[in-house]
Amino acid sequence: MAISDMVVSSRTNARVKQLRAAFQGHARLSGGLVPIEGDHLLEEALLSGMAFKTVFVSERREVPGMVPHGVEVLRLTDDVFGSVVETQSPQGVAALIVPPVHHMEDVMKGTPLILIAAGLQDPGNLGTLVRSAEAFGATGVLTTPGTVSAWNQKALRASVGSVFRMPVVGATAEEVAALKWRGVQLFAAAGSGATTAQDVELAGACALMIGNEGTGLAAEWMDMADARVTIPCPGPVESLNAAIAGSLLLYEASRQRAAVMRDEAAR
Repeated sequence: MAISDMVVSSRTNARVKQLRAAFQGHARLSGGLVPIEGDHLLEEALLSGMAFKTVFVSERREVPGMVPHGVEVLRLTDDVFGSVVETQSPQGVAALIVPPVHHMEDVMKGTPLILIAAGLQDPGNLGTLVRSAEAFGATGVLTTPGTVSAWNQKALRASVGSVFRMPVVGATAEEVAALKWRGVQLFAAAGSGATTAQDVELAGACALMIGNEGTGLAAEWMDMADARVTIPCPGPVESLNAAIAGSLLLYEASRQRAAVMRDEAAR
């Protein structure tokens, strides 16, 4: 690693300004780089093979030994470091990484199990869904226009590193509709009046559509769906949180697929 002996004390340093722009979501000013903060995300990014541009370390701590050789490392005063990052109690380490670029073909491998986030605006929900998608064997996540970025800092932290490995691809309504021509069934998460998840065939190629936290799926997505699916709730609740609903549907799909594999192995 290339560690500078100098401790940067200026908030107008070029690299500091680039890190600040990245945390503020200014892709052009950050050069398209994504910021991460904290030891856990740094480790997850490294283990996932992310390309590191610069690592920033506050003056009060040592440079993490896991930082690869050849990566630029800058030491910042505690004041400068704290002025850039978003957390209230920073761990003293942050980095700029090159985000992976995924395409539609990346989510179509094998028997696709796709989670479609259609208009989700809460970054915590999206990050949780990305994490659940990895946990339950999904092949990818599609985000439609109007959905929060998976690289939003809250989404990134909620994914606990899954966003480094799970293909997340932006998709238009036309591209989602085209999945049907490729043999992928579209299931819209809905409330009452829909078929329960246990009674829907989710072991084949399918995509699960989760809508906006407040209004649910818009009419265009409902009309596009092959079927509407719901999670039966015996308790007196009006609806489930978007992330919980999507995670339960992913679990049910995973359960059904595992059952099919067991049946095939027993023959």
